[in-house]
Amino acid sequence: MGPDGDLVAARLARGCRCFAVLVDGALGGYGWLSTGPEWIGEIQLEIAPGPAEGYVWNCFTVAEHRRKGIFRSLITGIAAAGRRDGLRRIWIGSVEMPAERALEPAGFQAVLHAHSTIKEGMCWLKVTVPETAEPSLVESARAVLGIGGRPLAVATTLRRSSPRRH
Repeated sequence: MGPDGDLVAARLARGCRCFAVLVDGALGGYGWLSTGPEWIGEIQLEIAPGPAEGYVWNCFTVAEHRRKGIFRSLITGIAAAGRRDGLRRIWIGSVEMPAERALEPAGFQAVLHAHSTIKEGMCWLKVTVPETAEPSLVESARAVLGIGGRPLAVATTLRRSSPRRH
């Protein structure tokens, strides 16, 4: 898991689950599922899934297996495992195409778009709502990404950067 390899034991200890896709016995990709709060480094916010909710994060496909459906298989498998475990909703953030195209067939819907730029100790975050987003899902997403008990603003904000490893 590259530079995050030393965090695996701590993640497992706090209840995170790691899923892997094997190709001919070797690692093709992996991803994590959490039901508790997790830091989203790309947008520098914490997500706090509600009851019976989870969050999929830190998904990775090994370079030689990219564009072969590994990510789609991983996401589909994690979502199925979450449903078997009683999760009613699973959140996922996506920052990279073409992997995003695998999300809708796996049952995910775009609810918020977040774009961040981190420069010189500051984080500029722009949050927008896709035209096709269901209003109730937008409100739920804003709540799980809220700051200080307030729902996440659909706006452009600037705040001090606070990187963390998790």
